[in-house]
Amino acid sequence: QVQLQESGPGLVKPSQTLSLTCTVSGGSITTSYYAWSWIRQPPGKGLEWMGVIAYDGSTYYSPSLKSRTSISRDTSKNQFSLQLSSVTPEDTAVYYCARRAMVGSWYAEGPWHEYDYWGQGTQVTVSS
Repeated sequence: QVQLQESGPGLVKPSQTLSLTCTVSGGSITTSYYAWSWIRQPPGKGLEWMGVIAYDGSTYYSPSLKSRTSISRDTSKNQFSLQLSSVTPEDTAVYYCARRAMVGSWYAEGPWHEYDYWGQGTQVTVSS
């Protein structure tokens, strides 16, 4: 059973960088052919795909967030991380990490049912 757990600060000031880590257990982030995504849900809105890092370390980002987003990994800790720079209150959301198989449009937002494992989510509020 694969488990994902998000961690990071719950409060970030405007203009700062939001940093979150997803720790994976029960499976390796280097296992072929899986990809590991960051997804968020602002209050009162739907899910928004932010970006993905594949088992081989390749990354893809949402066009709307690409200039501010970076996803990296630490294979020794079986973790992958999100950095979102220059945050504003509009970045307030519950942030999730999730896994999906590399089929179809895995490098972009795909049907949510194609994500087979999710973290519980972590609330991040951007406020001064």
